[in-house]
Amino acid sequence: MAELFGVLADPNRLRLLSAIASQELCVCDLAATVKMSKSAVSHQLRILRTMRLVSYRRSGRNVYYGLRDSHIVNLYREVLAHLDEPEN
Repeated sequence: MAELFGVLADPNRLRLLSAIASQELCVCDLAATVKMSKSAVSHQLRILRTMRLVSYRRSGRNVYYGLRDSHIVNLYREVLAHLDEPEN
């Protein structure tokens, strides 16, 4: 778990996960969305793939990335909901 949360602790990786939380995107679109170079995005995606957080599919010359499964979507949304809760 510590390794997974360590991977999620990186702001760039969180921005990538946020961008693909609702739709699949190719590296070009991800790079434009998060304002990073394509090579930097590819590097971060490789780490996210290794941790089984994202999946990909090929369509012609493009590769589209999305969150791997509902567990990742739920984890992302639960953390986001927790951060939006008012402090008591």
